Parts: sequence; structure tokens; C-alpha cells
Amino acid sequence: MKPFLIGVAGLSGSGKTALASKLAGHLADAEVLTLDAYYHPQSDLSLAERAHLNFDHPDALDWTLLSSHLAALTRGEGIEEPIYLFDQHTRAPSTRRIEPSPIFIVEGILALHHPGVRSQLDLRVFVTTRDEECLRRRLERDIAERGRTRESVLEQYYTTVWPMALQYVLPSREHAHLVVSGEEPLDESVTAVLRVLQTRRAASA
Repeated sequence: MKPFLIGVAGLSGSGKTALASKLAGHLADAEVLTLDAYYHPQSDLSLAERAHLNFDHPDALDWTLLSSHLAALTRGEGIEEPIYLFDQHTRAPSTRRIEPSPIFIVEGILALHHPGVRSQLDLRVFVTTRDEECLRRRLERDIAERGRTRESVLEQYYTTVWPMALQYVLPSREHAHLVVSGEEPLDESVTAVLRVLQTRRAASA
């Protein structure tokens, strides 16, 4: 049977990663792919040059590779997902092997943006969260997990993150089959997705 592909999008800090992870936990046969893994390698640039790239623009992502990987998974073939090093702003030499599975969850801010990738998704979910809450979460995450300073996080947010969200991320909500809140209890959102998932899988069977 063809695997079922779910896309989960939303603003940075909206809670989409938590939703994808929790959803996978409820589906024993699900694997999560992260859009962040598909940033173009930037090893030809210096670390200082890489740090000033616009990683929130769709052109920062290798859509061709992602689309080919989704097609391979749909055919029942395994893939080598890139591993992205956020502290180096480039890909690691190694990859993560992903084997065929009945369900794949693709999560990322632009998961519903690209027409070619979007057309491969069987269920499209958008997580909506107030932008001030997203910023609070992003500050907390990037400082604690990515070694960033508060000043650098804020500069990036107002220079590229929020402008790109307005231009590309928020408009992609119109392509969603289901919109859930990133501020309500996570279990409620998971239940809503599972309900629609069951209906759509039954319809495609």
C-alpha cells in the first residue's frame, strides 16, 4: 500500500514540531522528516557569510531533493535524509537513513508552500499561533539549544523570519485541509489530526 504523507506547517515557534512528534508517537508506524534537514549546503561560504543568509526564504531549501525523496518513499524505497548543523549553517557529511514506512510526517515552516511538494501530501495541517508567542518560544529555544544570543535572535526575527512569514508561511495556510491551534492543549490538536487522518486514509484505501 502507498504510504500516507502528512505535511505540518506553521510559523517558527508555532508548535508544529511538537505536534509532529506527538502525532508520530500515537502512530507506531510513522516517521518524521524535517524540512530543516533540506537546507542547501553552504560549505563554499565562510561561517560569517552563512550566518547572514536568509534561511526563511523558500530558495534556501533544496526542494528538488525533498521531492525526489518523497517520491522514493512513496515507491517503497529508503532514503538518506541530510543532517543539518545549525551551529555551522551547513550539512553534516553524514546522513540519516530512513526506511519505508506506512506514514511519513513532513514538518517545517514551509511544508505547505511548494506546489510540487504540496501535491505529494495526502493530508496538510497548519498550526496557527500568535506571533508574539512564537517569538517568545523561538528566543527560548535558540538561546538554550542553538547557542544564540538574544540580540542575534531578535535581529534575525525582524529582518527575515517575520517578513518571510508574512510573505510565504502564513499564505500557505489556505492550502491546509486542517488548521489547529498551537496554543491549545497538544492532545486536542493530535486528536483532531488523527480524526481527519482516519477519514482520509479510509477514503484513499
